[in-house]
Amino acid sequence: MSLRRIGATITAHTVLIGLAGLILLPYVWVLLTAARAPSEIFSNPFGLPTEPGIIVENFRRAFTSVPMLRFLGNGAIVTASLLILQLLIAIPSAYALAKLRFAGQGLLFALIIASLCVPIQVPMLPLYLGLAHLGALDSYFALIFPFVLSPFAIFLLRQQFKSFPDEIIQAARLDGFSEFEILTRLIVPSAKPAIAAFAIFSITAHWNDLYWPLIVVSSQSMATPPLGMLYFRDGDLGTDYGAMMAGAIVVIAPIMIVFLFAQRHFIRGLTMTGLR
Repeated sequence: MSLRRIGATITAHTVLIGLAGLILLPYVWVLLTAARAPSEIFSNPFGLPTEPGIIVENFRRAFTSVPMLRFLGNGAIVTASLLILQLLIAIPSAYALAKLRFAGQGLLFALIIASLCVPIQVPMLPLYLGLAHLGALDSYFALIFPFVLSPFAIFLLRQQFKSFPDEIIQAARLDGFSEFEILTRLIVPSAKPAIAAFAIFSITAHWNDLYWPLIVVSSQSMATPPLGMLYFRDGDLGTDYGAMMAGAIVVIAPIMIVFLFAQRHFIRGLTMTGLR
């Protein structure tokens, strides 16, 4: 290897390590804050903690001062329900758009593409008014219903299904396979990376969502993890920043674990979909 290539490699890795450090800096600050006593948070915000045992106390308060397990349970119910319902709708819809022929197919796909350009804030007011009229606010239904139909999932899976060989589908039909069997036994297994990629997007987006729960949730018992972080504020005592940062670590951890286990499928799914 020439000196020029060695220098380029070292430079590239140095830049990447620097960028990684910038990205990780907020997480390091959160961890340091969770390990500090309240008196140190403002007096020594960037120094090392002087009372290592305080981190245990902060995590204890994170679970006792607010119903943290309830928040995590609500987040799990909402994200898991949404992912299942989104895939149940998106998979057959994407298959129909990719492999079947019917009137208005092009228009329907154009509407799906157009809906990707609509900010999520646009339909929120009519949705809120509709849910209020039905008396469905402050419920799992209010948290789940507006996001059940995912145009992004339909688009992503349609692009993946489009590349599946038509010859195999025709052969399966000649062998007596129904369209449902073709979808479940042939198409879906070949699209697992794309499905995993969408699952990461969906879980991350809805687990971290604060905007919609802040609008439709009014009780602490229905709060999702990001909304639950607001309950660490106290009008008389102020914000318990140590416990809040400990709670933030607890909230972030499930997403990080999911991504670490699924990152190979996630990257493969994005790469395969992008190549088609």
